[in-house]
Amino acid sequence: MKTRLLFFVLASVAATSLDAIPDGDGKIALVNGTLINPGTAKVMPNALVLIEGDHVSIVGDQTTDFPRKGARIVDCKGKFILPGYIDTHVHFFQSGGLFTRPDAVDLTSVRSYKDEIALIKKNLPDTFRRYLRCGITSVVDIGGPMWNFEMRKIANSTAKAPRVAVAGPLISSVSRPQLDLGDPPIVKIDTPEQGRELVRKLAAQNPDYIKIWYIVNAENPVEKFRPIVHAVIEESHTRKLRVAVHATELEAARTAVEEGADLLVHSVTDKLVDEAFVRLLKERGTILCPTLVVFERYGRTFAGKLNLTPEEKAWGNPEVIASLDVTKLPPDKVPERIKSALANPESVLDRIQKTYDIALKNLKTLEDAGITIAAGTDAGNIGTIHGPALFREFQLMKEAGLTPMQILQCATANAAKTFGGDTGSKIGTIAPGNFADLVILKSNPVDDIAHASDIESVMKNGVLYPSDTLIK
Repeated sequence: MKTRLLFFVLASVAATSLDAIPDGDGKIALVNGTLINPGTAKVMPNALVLIEGDHVSIVGDQTTDFPRKGARIVDCKGKFILPGYIDTHVHFFQSGGLFTRPDAVDLTSVRSYKDEIALIKKNLPDTFRRYLRCGITSVVDIGGPMWNFEMRKIANSTAKAPRVAVAGPLISSVSRPQLDLGDPPIVKIDTPEQGRELVRKLAAQNPDYIKIWYIVNAENPVEKFRPIVHAVIEESHTRKLRVAVHATELEAARTAVEEGADLLVHSVTDKLVDEAFVRLLKERGTILCPTLVVFERYGRTFAGKLNLTPEEKAWGNPEVIASLDVTKLPPDKVPERIKSALANPESVLDRIQKTYDIALKNLKTLEDAGITIAAGTDAGNIGTIHGPALFREFQLMKEAGLTPMQILQCATANAAKTFGGDTGSKIGTIAPGNFADLVILKSNPVDDIAHASDIESVMKNGVLYPSDTLIK
């Protein structure tokens, strides 16, 4: 434990060096830009945004008077000012590389899982900066080992890092011993009382969510795990803790919402949602995070058909990206799952398309029904790159039929609702009293969501960073 704490102290020191500090007395005035607040769909040309310290103090237009003394004036003419983006589904205990999920594909003979985790921890400051480079100023880590809570503390006291909300170990219907190095990210629960005990243990860490991994298969039908879901949600809500549930089957998702889930962390992918389910989500006020990008990344990686975006290639960790080339594996160490995918890539791509045929239609149905959709990627899983994967998520949301403004709303005002509490009320929109977490774009994302990655600079906590200074 002492070694682990020492690591996080060193990581914190490494991550807090600054090369951008507010001028004068900490006031920055952004002037002449176009302000976009997706939560209200309002667009304000010739806007003024005055930042004092870590928060926004004035929002107005070019006629608005403001205290100029000591203020650094930043001319944003021709630029577009938005709230910082929020990725509501990431996992910092996973790198996004090929070796990060030995329960999915065992490559421990090439790189041990212990070495993988050590590398992930070493790279955390770099990973944090890559999120900021992408304009992502807040993230929700929706489940991981107990060291997630130490990671949250480090991130939230580090300048070049997104704000982080976390869940601890996933409360699961299945076991994943391959991931257990003494601090397992996934814990199999067999009885309702075991579930309650784990909630009580996690509550001591003040988690932002309790996470349930509702895996359904032949050995684990929906109803078998339901009493545990009920107990975990009841115990969590008694302690004023919100519950996020992984449930990709319609009936598991329906059950989770009936039992009181606050957040569904994936799309339903086995069948089209019905009117009763949509009505249930609306009545309960449940938030849904689609995580469309992750559905293609395992299969495409294993089949040698990974199609990373320009943003991912430019801003993703290059070592992680290099690891995803399965053709570079030693031939005698290639697992059967990868051999099969390489031998028949079209079959893999067909399965992915069938998933999207359902998931994209479901997203459009839920968006049209007024369900709160929060953008998220499941970054950290194999092939889903920390930071820039969000822009692939935007592409897929566009394919589902969402407008650019709707997509931006999902990644700002809607996503802020997954934080809740004081932080959630101060992110996701640009308004007086809110945190000064902003992204400044060179082209208009309302015209084309592809412009959402055309980032000139990023502001986190009132500190303005030119985007090209954030990663080495």
